[in-house]
Amino acid sequence: MTLSDRIESFAFLGETLRDALAGKQTKFTSHLHQLINNQQIKNLWFTPDNVKLSVSVIANELTLDNLNKWCSDYPELNDVSEPLNAGVIMAGNIPLAGFHDFLSVLISGNRITAKKSSKDPDLIELIKDIVISFNPEFVNMISLNEGKISGFDVVIATGSDNSSRYFEYYFGRYPHIIRRNRNSIAIIDGTESDDELRDLGKDIFSYFGLGCRNISKIWLPAGYKVSEITKKWDRFSGIINHYKYANNYDFHKAVFLINKEEFTDTGYLICKEDDRLSSPVSVLYYSYYNSKEELDLWIDINKEKIQCITGHNFIPFGKAQAPYLWDYADGIDTLEFLSKKKVPGIL
Repeated sequence: MTLSDRIESFAFLGETLRDALAGKQTKFTSHLHQLINNQQIKNLWFTPDNVKLSVSVIANELTLDNLNKWCSDYPELNDVSEPLNAGVIMAGNIPLAGFHDFLSVLISGNRITAKKSSKDPDLIELIKDIVISFNPEFVNMISLNEGKISGFDVVIATGSDNSSRYFEYYFGRYPHIIRRNRNSIAIIDGTESDDELRDLGKDIFSYFGLGCRNISKIWLPAGYKVSEITKKWDRFSGIINHYKYANNYDFHKAVFLINKEEFTDTGYLICKEDDRLSSPVSVLYYSYYNSKEELDLWIDINKEKIQCITGHNFIPFGKAQAPYLWDYADGIDTLEFLSKKKVPGIL
């Protein structure tokens, strides 16, 4: 299968998903909408809105132009004489969290043997079916499993800081990419428009804040009132009607009250001044900075824990959860790893 064939297959996937989301009748429209509506039965965090958001982001990126632009930086993808069998451990914190690894393995001409997340086992099966319907050669290149995987040459595993220790133990002898916990931050400089501040809410509340690209902490210039931002987020207040989110909100509010800790309560989000980076569901940490140098130093110290940054001169507000194909998790180039089998510090 040529690179052109692989690109066309995933462009077809994108077109099919876009058409289905738009309500056009395709072979897969009914099944996709059924999955969008029913995922919350298996995983209460996977509401129809959040599943639709994830599918939409993927669909919009999978165009011929984007795929060609992405792959053009890797001329070696045109000649894959000895394909690898890549073992992939998929995360399940947000819908289709493992899609980019699925795409990267196959677009690079390799085979994938994946362990699906028990929290998200169905959506990736539909993705597989759509790709195979366009190009049946993918049948022998895709193996999706619910249990233990074996027979792989390289490993890509995504999990928590805790699970990464097990990944290191089991997969350390293989060429590997092992991803750990990361969080994302937003930087406010005080010149933001109302629309930008409203868009920041998307970065915080989408997927209930469970994604590594969701904003868990914001940096504010000294003297800036956090209420200047929170009052722009009223349109997200309905999130409190989700009972798992509400349980988190009630729990953390109670803890802060018992411990007599100060916080700002919007009725659906708790904002707390805190030096830490990773905030729990329903809580947003914030800190103040006095100078750009101070902020740059903090970012440099914590760079291994930061997935992305939104703000002026960074990712635009509202786009944290809409990465380009070439925006790699943890900054590790997956295509380079798969095509050259060489990533500094890993092999």
